Amino acid sequence: MKTEIKIVVADDHPLVRDGLRRAIEATAILKVVAEAGDGQTALDRILALKPDVALLDIDMPLMSGFDVARALREQGVTTAIIFLTIHREEDFFNEALDLGAQGYVLKDSAASDIVTGINAVAAGEHFTSPAMTSYLINRSRRAADFRRGKTTLNDLTPTERHVLRLIADYKTSKEIADELGVSHRTIETHRANISTKLELRGSHSLMKFALSHKDKL
Repeated sequence: MKTEIKIVVADDHPLVRDGLRRAIEATAILKVVAEAGDGQTALDRILALKPDVALLDIDMPLMSGFDVARALREQGVTTAIIFLTIHREEDFFNEALDLGAQGYVLKDSAASDIVTGINAVAAGEHFTSPAMTSYLINRSRRAADFRRGKTTLNDLTPTERHVLRLIADYKTSKEIADELGVSHRTIETHRANISTKLELRGSHSLMKFALSHKDKL
């Protein structure tokens, strides 16, 4: 059992950061070791300090919370991530979990949820604000549909599977086009065809699918 849980808090509003620090440090075991007002500073401080938990606002200057999370995962940093956000949309929630976040806390419930959430993720568990529970149920249902064979990777061509694997590596359409030596338009067509075959809808659904099935590509 840790005697101290180290936390980096990143939000572009100083008053929000101050309120979070006060709520967090009211619990003796929790310690805010650094704060950041933008994504780049947050990334630098997390890389330098390797805290147990990083509390990231999704909407920050220079780098979004999602960009910070991608950079941390690409560098193998194991700091647990909790996203703090105003976004209630399911696409945002799914992208957060697809990036490996252990927590998703809504700002309007942060005062009551944040300490519980930090303790949960520091213990290796997951935590989401109760208002997002239905989205967790939706994810479980989609995973069950895939396991039953409703959606199958066998419908994809070798090229489409290659594109999907590169998407799972967080590559943009331009980066994929450059790597494969084809046009950006060709990659967009592949993405559209893959989404159609796999019955995926929504702006982040293809990335979510690629990440959750990366080991099968």
